[in-house]
Amino acid sequence: MRTPLPRTARRAVVATAVAAALTAPVALTASALGHPGNGGTTPGDGVVADPVELSADDARVGLTPLGAYATGVFDESAAEIVAYHARSERLFSVNAQAGEVTVLDVARPSSPRELFALETTGVRAADGSTVPEGAVANSVAVRPDGLGVVAVEAPDKVSDGWLVLFDAAGDGDALGAWRVGALPDMVALTPDGRRAVVANEGEPADDFSVDPEGTVSVVDLPRKLTGRHAGAVAQDAVRTATFHAFEGDALPAGVRVFGPDVAGPDGSLAHRVSRNLEPEYVTVSKDSRTAYVALQEANAVAEIDLRGARTTDLWSLGSKDHSVPGQGLDPSDKDGGAAVREVPVRGLYMPDGVASYTSRGQTYLVTANEGDAREWGDYVEGARVKDLGDDGLAPVCADSPAAALLGDADLGRLNVSTASGLRADGSCYEELYAFGGRSFSVWTTDGELVFDSGDTFERVTAEALGDAFNTNHTETKGDGRSDDKGPEPENLTIGEVAGRTYVFVGLERAGGVMVYDVTRPERAAFVTYVSNRDYSVSAEDAIDDGAAPSDALAAAGDLGPEGLTFIPASDSPTHRPLLAVANEVSGTTTLFQVDRLTGRR
Repeated sequence: MRTPLPRTARRAVVATAVAAALTAPVALTASALGHPGNGGTTPGDGVVADPVELSADDARVGLTPLGAYATGVFDESAAEIVAYHARSERLFSVNAQAGEVTVLDVARPSSPRELFALETTGVRAADGSTVPEGAVANSVAVRPDGLGVVAVEAPDKVSDGWLVLFDAAGDGDALGAWRVGALPDMVALTPDGRRAVVANEGEPADDFSVDPEGTVSVVDLPRKLTGRHAGAVAQDAVRTATFHAFEGDALPAGVRVFGPDVAGPDGSLAHRVSRNLEPEYVTVSKDSRTAYVALQEANAVAEIDLRGARTTDLWSLGSKDHSVPGQGLDPSDKDGGAAVREVPVRGLYMPDGVASYTSRGQTYLVTANEGDAREWGDYVEGARVKDLGDDGLAPVCADSPAAALLGDADLGRLNVSTASGLRADGSCYEELYAFGGRSFSVWTTDGELVFDSGDTFERVTAEALGDAFNTNHTETKGDGRSDDKGPEPENLTIGEVAGRTYVFVGLERAGGVMVYDVTRPERAAFVTYVSNRDYSVSAEDAIDDGAAPSDALAAAGDLGPEGLTFIPASDSPTHRPLLAVANEVSGTTTLFQVDRLTGRR
């Protein structure tokens, strides 16, 4: 385990580059979709009549929605995480609502076609248990040879879950399962295909009566997948990386451990840190030796040695200063619309999705800074700024610059953490910490910030969406999410086009995908924003007024992008790079073509 060093000191090395990136102007161009060089792409199933697009003047790539598969299910997580298998030209979309994985034929991306559903219930696991009815599928990953795995949580959430094995080119029958930790929320495969890495989130019970430990399972996979047989599935293939080494005084500074101390499933109060930390998402280094795990509520990242299956480092991501030019936000849903500005608030990055890539021989982590509050049983972490000082909460310190900005049109309605920012004596809040960064960031694997997109997401969506700025996903309500987490960057994926590296970031609430060129991470630049959504249609309102959910969703388009995967041209059924996006609110899985724009330098 490396001895933690002061992160703030090391961040000074890149502060100048970050500040320059944040304040650099971006020239934008709005245009109709149908890019030069895309072969005259014709929109297919599930593409709205007029997708939103706003691009930088020097954009080298664009996104064109090709087609979507629709479940017709509204706001039930019917499409969450998506994975692709090139040899069978199949897309695998997690339907958490049904506890299964929908298998799609995408040989024609304009018309994705359901083949069957991969069911996980009833599968016998290596430890002798059986995946029961009510189990929830959370994540899926597929190896190039077709070996696939699905992370499945137990019906009560706090018991150990499973990792179910299947053949991506098969007929939907599971090949076996391993028992893993509590609430396996995400699974990633190592680039060499030898291991699966599972983030066992270990969330508390909804009533906060039990809080299991968060862990990371490292599973040794069968080397070959031959026909319907993946080799022996033995429980001893599973090893568990814990956070026990960081208990008590060993917890690095800034890693957030807070809230009530609730016993684990065995009734023990041991390992408070381990019970508090909740692994959310995993990315693996190119050499397959190291995993990096986002601990969202803790605002931290853990490093896992995969050969030893042990946690070797843990660090806080710190916070961003929203009072700095280029890092502002719109903090209120009562300020008359889009009003992005600098305010005396700090933002906890709290990433959900995390990915990694290499540039000039160095590995970088890329995070989607969504933000999330803990709210279990009677414990509620978040509060509006104007409510600080009421109901037993400490007030804003009188000498804080925020003290004069408590009205609804200023900071009063902004949701902030009550677990962070208190003065040492606990008498008042000297700093206000909002949830999430409303951005994406690039970091070194030592936790140093290289680039942050600042307030560009809100500024771009303000121009692109107009009155629908900071809307919710279930309904169209302009400015409705400004007091919370804004556009809410949820997840991301990385891909290479024509020798350049791009990150694709899904905005859960606002909808759509942001694309940035991160070839040189310290010079990352906005490329384009595209949303396959008709903002004139408010799906929830239409359904409440009697419309059939399937009709309302067909009109609205994609709502709530949750999972994204990049398909390189070499694996694509069209021989052009694609982006697949699973949208949890609309229940749609949508394919975009990544167009290489001609005539651009």
